[in-house]
Formats: sequence, C-alpha cells, structure tokens
Amino acid sequence: MDAPRIAIDAMGGDGGVATMLAGAALALTTSADLRFLLVGDEAVIRPELARHTALAAVSEVRHAPDHITGDDKPSQAMRRAKTTSMGLAIAAVKSGEAGGALSAGNTGALMAMAKLSLRTLPGIDRPALAAIMPTLGANDVVMLDLGANTECDANNLVQFAVMGAAYARTALEIAHPKVALLNIGTEALKGTDELKDAAALLRARPTLPFEFVGNVEADRINRGAVDVVVSDGFSGNIALKAIEGTARFVTDLLRRSFTSSFRSKMGFLLSKPALHLLRVHLDPNNHNGAVFLGLNGIVVKSHGSADAKGVANAIGVAAKLVRDDLNRLIAEDLADYRAASAEPVAAA
Repeated sequence: MDAPRIAIDAMGGDGGVATMLAGAALALTTSADLRFLLVGDEAVIRPELARHTALAAVSEVRHAPDHITGDDKPSQAMRRAKTTSMGLAIAAVKSGEAGGALSAGNTGALMAMAKLSLRTLPGIDRPALAAIMPTLGANDVVMLDLGANTECDANNLVQFAVMGAAYARTALEIAHPKVALLNIGTEALKGTDELKDAAALLRARPTLPFEFVGNVEADRINRGAVDVVVSDGFSGNIALKAIEGTARFVTDLLRRSFTSSFRSKMGFLLSKPALHLLRVHLDPNNHNGAVFLGLNGIVVKSHGSADAKGVANAIGVAAKLVRDDLNRLIAEDLADYRAASAEPVAAA
C-alpha cells in the first residue's frame, strides 16, 4: 500500500507545536515511510519545522487561522470546523488526503467534529473511544468505551465488542482475542439489563473471530486474563481514571518512601533497576494513542500532556491502523455478526 500519510493537529496538546513536531520527527526515525500533513498556524509551524530536516522533507504544511482550546465546547468547535487546525486535519481524512488524523486537543471537540465530518461505519450506531493499557500478562488489553457514550444499550455494547476485538487483532496481533463485559461481578445474573442482554447476544454467536468470556470486574482489567474489556463510556472512563490515579499514587508513594531516610535512599539504589522497569511499564507515554472506533476514517487522540515519545507512539498507532485497514476488518466482522444474527439460533 501507499506510505501512510497522517494529518496532525499541530496546535493541540500542552506542548503545542514543538512537542507535536518533535513527536512526528521521532516517529519518522522508526517508520521512514511515513508522510505528514501538518495543520495549524503556518507562522508558528515553519520555524519549528526548520529544526527537523528529515521531517520537513516528508511534510506539507496547511495553514489554519484558528485552533480549538481546552475550554471550547463541542458545539462551538463544530461551527469552526472549516477554520481550525483540528477540523482541517479531520477534513483531510474525509477527502482522502490523509489516511488518519491525530490530535492532542480537546477530546469532546475532537469526537464531535470527527463524528459530524466522517460519520459512522454502516451498522455502527455510535463510535467508541478505545485505548490500550498495560497488564501483568503477555499482552496488553484494549478497553472501550472510555467516555464517548455515557449511556449504551445492549446493541451498542455488542458493536463495541466487535470493534474492540478487531482492534485487538490489529494493534495487539491477537488472532482470537478474549472479550469481556465490565461488570460488578463475574456471575451472569449481575449487572444492568443492558449488560445481561449484551452478554446473551454475544453468547448466542460463538462463530465470531473472538471469544466472549463473560464478565470481568474492574480489579481484573490489568491482570492479563482478557484482551478486550467492553463497557459504556461512563463506567469505562471512571475505571480508566481510577487505574491511572492508582498508578500515579503508587509511583509517588514509592518516591516519597525512598527519600524518607538515608537507609531508604540506599534501598533505592539497590532497587533502581526494578523501579526503572516499573516506571517504563506505567508510563502513559508508552501506551499513548486512543482511537475513535466506528468512524469512516482513522482518528487518534493523544494525551494532552504527552511528550515527544508519547506523540510518536500515537502516530505509530494511527499508521498501523491505516496500514492494516482496520475499518475494513470492522466492517467485515460486523457483517458476519449481522448475518449470523439473521439465522435461527440452534437449540442448546
């Protein structure tokens, strides 16, 4: 296929243009076939781009007179889609000028603008925000929805399961991922009616390219027992923030403990290699890049606080999904599910 071309909202994120371009330059060192459309204030982008010769050689700059701030409401952002760096980056995906778009800006605005411009894939009612998180197992875990939809019915959850499994097959290269519903207990009778109905629908279709394993509780998300965790956006966002907060709590507590006394400092020196591995494992930059699944185009959201390494990882996510044609895979799996649903279910 042609070299992936990624449209970057250069004005988004805490670090602004400098961090976004440094991340693109870093991504280019590991994937030399990448091409970029850098969208934003040209007067700001050009001087920064001059510092990255290799990046400049494979990039086009598109001027945007405006940009979305963290305080902008989604409704305000949508009205400025044709003049903002975020809106023009998404428009490049719609027109086919770019295979995917990346922004570290306002999440709500990005979701609203992407959904309005790109629309959803056939058979998908709502897009979902998915991210990859570390586990104690051999593979990471895909989790969705992480905040795009606060309320979901059973069909939404089933669609999320299909999309999440396709994403795991692509991003994590797991041939037959294990999929679970986030619930307050593992028993089949636990949870809301929507969760129980979704579980029944998934159990009735065992021929799909993933294994539905039932429910999973929040304390098991990072244990590595499942590959995809599905929930509504309200519950998923709370679980995500709790996991991130706990990770920060543990690292801050260790840092405080190791500086409390001379003996503790000596212990830190002896434990430094193990603590380095812990820090690498918990560093959000190493798992940066959430994806809006279910849209007619690839849109990736970077953490606003991501550094250059984090931006590079998010670009890598976007490029891989473009190369592997994730949306084709989702469309095929969803078509198979709908075809199976039209057939009579064999008696148990």
